[in-house]
Amino acid sequence: MGKRVAVVLAGCGVFDGSEIHETSAVLVHLSRGGATVKMFAPNIEQMHVVDHLKGAPTEEKRNVLVESARLARGKIQDLSQLDVKELDAVIFPGGFGVAKNLCTWAVQGKDCSVNEQVKAALQAFHGAGKPVGLCCISPVLAAKVFPGCEVTVGHDADARAPDVPGTAEAIAQLGCKHVCKNVSETHVDQKNKIVTTCAFMCEAPLHEIFDGIGAMVQDVLKLA
Repeated sequence: MGKRVAVVLAGCGVFDGSEIHETSAVLVHLSRGGATVKMFAPNIEQMHVVDHLKGAPTEEKRNVLVESARLARGKIQDLSQLDVKELDAVIFPGGFGVAKNLCTWAVQGKDCSVNEQVKAALQAFHGAGKPVGLCCISPVLAAKVFPGCEVTVGHDADARAPDVPGTAEAIAQLGCKHVCKNVSETHVDQKNKIVTTCAFMCEAPLHEIFDGIGAMVQDVLKLA
């Protein structure tokens, strides 16, 4: 029987929501792995809306759940409806929406707060001994919620990943261990069943990011 996996989104679009290519890669690899997927997002207002052509914020207001429904082809539920007993694992794709809508890392860094529903979902899976997969910037959620955990957001010696050293330092300041990994690799925190990969934290070719996310999904399914 295939594993039942929740995918939690943060909107639609790299600059203010979930990263579209990362989300698609997660879904493709879950499908290939025979998993049944349920998609969720919090029913909250986005921190802001970014014009993705200009790269600048607008005055528009949008809802995270409504925007996430674009990626989910309409098949998505309010995160408040998530029931960990009906699921075997959870995965959080990346994108700035994670750092803006699921938590406040984009504004406050390591001193950020995590959305209460997101925090509750992470704690529920962890408490049940079920794996959590995170990619790109989303590993900071684990660093905030699970002190002492191990994650990767990439390799600090990779010139294609200029934001990794600062993010890794902030993760360490939270009392967690950052493990340097290349874009095609994952890090598995066996104790906490947390699987992470850097994805678009590294400006690598799309196929390398796709493969790294595939490795993350495979490791999550093995632990489920």
